[in-house]
Amino acid sequence: MASLLIWVFPILLLISVPVAFAMIGASGIALLVEGKSLAVLGQRLYTPTQSFPMLAIPFFILAGSLMMSGRFGEHLVAFAKLLVGRFRGGMCHVSVVGSVMFGGVSGSAVADASALGNALIPVQKKSGYPAGFAAAVNASSSTVSVLIPPSIPLILYGLVSNTSIIDLFVAGIIPGVLLGVGMLALTWFSAMRRGFPPSPVEGGWKKWKSELKHAFPALLMPVFVIGTLRFGIATPTEVSVMAVGYALIVGSVVYRDMSWSGILRALLETGVMTGAVMVIIMASSVIQWILTLEQVPQELATWVTASLSDPWKVILAMNIIMLLVGTFLDLPAAVLLLGPLFTGIAASIGLDPVQLGLMMVVNLAIGLYTPPVGTTLYISSTIAKTSVGSVVKELGPFYLLAITILALISYVPALTLY
Repeated sequence: MASLLIWVFPILLLISVPVAFAMIGASGIALLVEGKSLAVLGQRLYTPTQSFPMLAIPFFILAGSLMMSGRFGEHLVAFAKLLVGRFRGGMCHVSVVGSVMFGGVSGSAVADASALGNALIPVQKKSGYPAGFAAAVNASSSTVSVLIPPSIPLILYGLVSNTSIIDLFVAGIIPGVLLGVGMLALTWFSAMRRGFPPSPVEGGWKKWKSELKHAFPALLMPVFVIGTLRFGIATPTEVSVMAVGYALIVGSVVYRDMSWSGILRALLETGVMTGAVMVIIMASSVIQWILTLEQVPQELATWVTASLSDPWKVILAMNIIMLLVGTFLDLPAAVLLLGPLFTGIAASIGLDPVQLGLMMVVNLAIGLYTPPVGTTLYISSTIAKTSVGSVVKELGPFYLLAITILALISYVPALTLY
């Protein structure tokens, strides 16, 4: 049954069946061929929807949507420009710093690529930056948000691998900062070499104080999430609900730009995004059940450890597989498929599940700006009104940086297990 599933699923993907429906279709065909009732399919689709921790996903999405519907985003961008605009290539530095800040608000690379891209890429083009370079910075830097709490991919990995979401959130901070600092260095080097202009903000300390005051509520969001979780004040699900309340209070009392139409729009966006994620979660649950029933994860772990005797070789093989899968599958689907398979392999070589989770998310995040299914790549190139090819040409150094950070995460456990 598992072998049939493994053959049918990629065939359905090749004929352009959406990922979730390809999962369900392949599972249904495998069950029918084996003579099993399709009632099992319905039962397995329903089971994951009854998970209480799963509620954290829609509430964190809603909190991010509420924050981005008002002036949160404008103040974050203005503060980022104040911080790094004075350097060569200042407006592209704003993209990187903005992504780090937005990551603590939305937890979604796609949301960040769209929000920051629409705000910054047209301005960057007017300032003389090549469209391909502006889109490349936006496409790659937006993926930092999947490492900064509250990260939706880390929540998904925690749920499918029974790993502490709190530990994953804390472990994502140093890799996220490293990736952000590395991208700032790359952008500065390119700006110096190609003569990109700075974008300083006038106003001195008075301007600093004003922008910091306006951006502070948004900057406080990741601190609030991590602090509340780390000190055991609330569970991730409870914190997600508190985050929605925080967004409503700040938007209506501090910024005073929260409207009923904005709330309705945020609810609709949350419904659409949650629906897309939940369909993939439900579909992957059936595949996980079939694979577990036939003990595929255990057999795969035994085969890998027997074939590749050294742990570093096993880690390298897992990274290569994750990189390849990430170029063809969206990040949530890939996490849900690979998480249960690789946790068994990781356990067999003594690799901590938290470290594996960060490896997986960084690997699959690279796929977000890699053809043929690079979501942030296509969003950024569309906003910049340039070809995907011109953006990919500019992405070379960013791929190299991401692979370097990935290698450090994979072979230096202290970066994630401190």
